[in-house]
Order: sequence, then C-alpha cells, then structure tokens
Amino acid sequence: MIKEIQFFYDFSSPYTYIAHKKIKKIINNKDITFLYKPMLLGGLHKLAGITANAFIGHKNEFMIQDCVMISKKLGINFHFNEKFPINSLYLMRGTLVLKDSLLEKYIDNFFDSYWQLNLDLSDKNIFEKKLKEIGVDVDKFFQDIEKKETKEKLKILTDEAFSKKIFGAPTFFYNNKIYWGQDRLDYVIDEAIK
Repeated sequence: MIKEIQFFYDFSSPYTYIAHKKIKKIINNKDITFLYKPMLLGGLHKLAGITANAFIGHKNEFMIQDCVMISKKLGINFHFNEKFPINSLYLMRGTLVLKDSLLEKYIDNFFDSYWQLNLDLSDKNIFEKKLKEIGVDVDKFFQDIEKKETKEKLKILTDEAFSKKIFGAPTFFYNNKIYWGQDRLDYVIDEAIK
C-alpha cells in the first residue's frame, strides 16, 4: 500500500525549495507519494503570532548562510534571492488554478525561478514571461487567481495547516504528526515505510 505524505509549502521559503529538490530526487520510491499542499506562509505566521526569519536581522543572515551551505552539501543549485522576501500570494493562488502536468511544471518553474535564477517574481512582466514559458494561458490565469473561490481555497488551506499546529514551511504531515524543516524528510519517510 502506497503511503501519502502531505507536504505543506510556500514558494517564499528557501528551505521549502531545498525540500522540494530533495523530494524530486526520491519521487520514484514506489512506497510513498507526496501530496503538495499550498498555504500562504505569511498568513500562517500571522495566525500563529510568529515573526518570520526574514524580518529578524541575525536570523535572516544565518538563514542565507545556512541555505547556501545545505544546498552545496546536497548538490542543489541555489542562489538566495536578492528580492527576498516577496509576497507569494499570486504564486500560491496559481497552484490552485492549474492541474496535473501543468501544475507540476509550474511548481518546478517557480521554485527554480525564485531560488536558482534569482528572478524578481513580484515583477508582473517577469511573472508573465515565466507563465508563458510553460504554456499557461496568462489572461485566464490572472482571471482565475482573482476568483472568490480561489482566494477562499487558499485561506482554507492555510487555516487547515494552522489547525494541524503547523507553524512554518516546509512541513511534512503524516500519521497526525508534523515534521518541520527540510532536514526532517528522512524522518517522515522512515515513519511512513516502517
């Protein structure tokens, strides 16, 4: 029986990018599958009363150095984005209006654009160019992410994460337990396949 691990993510988190890359390396494991669960990290932090690392001087400096060190060790192409942090609202809504292989391309493309290519995804022209590169109908995309049901769905998913006591990204959720951080991936896999 295939075990499903929920992966709560937001593009704005560099550690989540690292976790995504690690997942991509083990995706062919026949015993487990990952269900990507988008949430708005800023909204989650607000619900939890947390100040993000990006706004705490020394923590932010450490995070940059830490992500570079981890990525180098894992052989992951990484560049800490000079525009960090950006508002990921439209990026995360986008995950709710695309399906199947197009959604998979979108996730890969925008993680790489932000954390590998150092692109300013808050620039609408750059954002649209990246959408076109993977074959997204840009006009329809922007209409869909502004729909009330799309906005509400992202809020519901963020509330769901908070109700599970999730407080940051990346978080893996399996068997009613949270595993917070890219360095907890091996632990959740062990739990799932034991």
